[in-house]
Amino acid sequence: MDSGRIRTPRTAPRGARTARTAALAAAALLATVVPSAQAATAPVPRIDLTVLVVDDGGSAVGAITAELKGSGVPYRRIDLNDPNRPVLDTAFLSDTVDGRPRAKYQGVVLPHETAFGPDSAEHSALQSYERRFGIPQVDAYTWSHPGVGLDYTNEGGWSGVLDGTTAGVTAAGRAGPFRYLSGALTFEDNDPAIAEGYGYAGRPRAGYTSYLDVPVDGGGRASLVGEYTSDGRRELVVTFAYNQYQRQFRALARGIVEWLTQGVHLGQSRNYLSVHVDDVFAPDARWDTALNCTPGDFDCVGDEGEGVDPIRMTVADAQYAAAWQKTSGFTLDMVYNGGQGEQWKTEHGGADALTDRLVADRAQYRWINHTYTHPFLGCVQDNTVVPWQCAKDTSGNTLWVGRSELSAQIRNNHNWAVGKGISVDRSELVTGEHSGLRTLPQQPADNPHLAGALADNGVKWLASDNSREPQQRSLGTATGAAKTVPRHPMNVYYNVGTAAEMTDEYNWVYTSRADGGSGICESNPASTCLPGPLPTTTGYADHIVPQEARTALSHVLGNDPRPHYVHQSNLAEERLLYPVLDRVLADYRALFAPSAPVVNPRQKDVGTELLRRAAWDQALAEGKVTAYRIGTAVTVKAPAGLTAPITAPEGTRKQLLIGTTAFGAPYAGTRSAWTTPELLQTHVTLTLPTA
Repeated sequence: MDSGRIRTPRTAPRGARTARTAALAAAALLATVVPSAQAATAPVPRIDLTVLVVDDGGSAVGAITAELKGSGVPYRRIDLNDPNRPVLDTAFLSDTVDGRPRAKYQGVVLPHETAFGPDSAEHSALQSYERRFGIPQVDAYTWSHPGVGLDYTNEGGWSGVLDGTTAGVTAAGRAGPFRYLSGALTFEDNDPAIAEGYGYAGRPRAGYTSYLDVPVDGGGRASLVGEYTSDGRRELVVTFAYNQYQRQFRALARGIVEWLTQGVHLGQSRNYLSVHVDDVFAPDARWDTALNCTPGDFDCVGDEGEGVDPIRMTVADAQYAAAWQKTSGFTLDMVYNGGQGEQWKTEHGGADALTDRLVADRAQYRWINHTYTHPFLGCVQDNTVVPWQCAKDTSGNTLWVGRSELSAQIRNNHNWAVGKGISVDRSELVTGEHSGLRTLPQQPADNPHLAGALADNGVKWLASDNSREPQQRSLGTATGAAKTVPRHPMNVYYNVGTAAEMTDEYNWVYTSRADGGSGICESNPASTCLPGPLPTTTGYADHIVPQEARTALSHVLGNDPRPHYVHQSNLAEERLLYPVLDRVLADYRALFAPSAPVVNPRQKDVGTELLRRAAWDQALAEGKVTAYRIGTAVTVKAPAGLTAPITAPEGTRKQLLIGTTAFGAPYAGTRSAWTTPELLQTHVTLTLPTA
């Protein structure tokens, strides 16, 4: 995660609101849709649902652009550093369509309030456009001065490094664009040696409404984010530096977009978290702190080739998992190997209390097929060399695990679960080690039998490793071919049961050779080394847990639906997963109001979300979507069969063939949904609420 220094500007020396309250707030936002200066007899203007982004290459504009792109909001980017860029004038910004004035952009993002120069023709044209059509403007990062409605910082304000500072969302912010936040927002401080954020907090002048502020010396508070209304225009003024990865921006990003679009835009976002627990019913091998490898693995030199003292959940661990779910209000996905459980039972006197307990509690979890005995399902592995390689026949052709074996592993595990009364969705699958999919460098192609075996068993959504394949892709060419669902690996290792083991292996991976580590961090340009080994007694709690929780929470706040995955070993012995998840959930719930709960999708729903996003992004890139607002009417036209994401205020209605219905589902104080035209309609029509 990039949390480094951010340059300063060159110009600078809790509870959920009621539906009625939300609707009134939405109506207040929308009061600016039609400017008061518009004559009553003139046509109501058309406002196209596209954002204009004027980019100077800075991290602040880059962060807002990333939020627009990630949530599916159409935008047009103008590069200030491009000598051939278009000139902003009246013709660029507006025109007339069917006799009606048209604003081509519903909101404008600028690096700062005078991005074109305060006396330039472009500056004047943009301000005239914003006044004429009631278009809001975000000043992505500026300093505290009267030109944006704030006193200078030496007039009772403050400027400096914000790391670790706790800001407050004001009453106006909680009633307005940041109503989904709980009220407090602490700026990240990941490295005390690096200044990660800088800001200018100023006292508001007339026309300025503060949304986020901090206490200042001498009493009172000064603003970091607020709305400045002047000369018939509205600006959202941000006076602290940020990038797209920092938690403070991620928390505010939704509200910035809602303010910029007046609560009406294409695209939608949620805060997602799902956790897959792989290898349920199976034992996992244990890291050897002396050999610095995992006995039983092919590359563990010095062991006898068999894992000893494996890690496996107990009945007490299963009982704890069920109780933890109830307490935390969060559901785990149990990714199971039924055949491994049967093998364990055979090897332990014909009884398995763990399986009995988990099956008895089956309704408390979600379940995903992980194949019957967890074999490697790609090429036939040649383990006589390290690292392993794909075995070949006498003609040099790669040998593959066959379709019948692939299919049997999927089918037998599904049938095992059904026989135990476990509800499992046939369309979802996680193969052992994501095998069958290409595995670089040894296996650069998928097992050619994989797609057929998936089709044999009705599998539509196959898990992949996000660290290897972050993009969704198809498996097979036939209609209805399976799609991958990338999963984030959590840095809580599969082969450890205690914090000391976890820290020892972490040190081996992330310390230099000079410090006794593997040196992987030195040779891998994508990695960094620890300054020294972590203490095995405290390193997990003090360093690894907060680091991994921060990474996971960044995914949650980034509108990323991809699941995270761990292993059953992480629920066993010292139960290493729970401190991480407890930290993620606690940090999240301290930041967000109940109106923005964590969304916990299952694998097929994640797959569907990613598939829809890809189709939507392609349609936007090809210019196939038209959307606009005329007064309180919103029209969205898209290619037949394309599902469109739309966000609108509470109280919005969707037009049916006869009558209307409430639009979308509530989230974070708005309504949103993936939607298509109703019966006999060619486009989506929404009616926005009025005061």
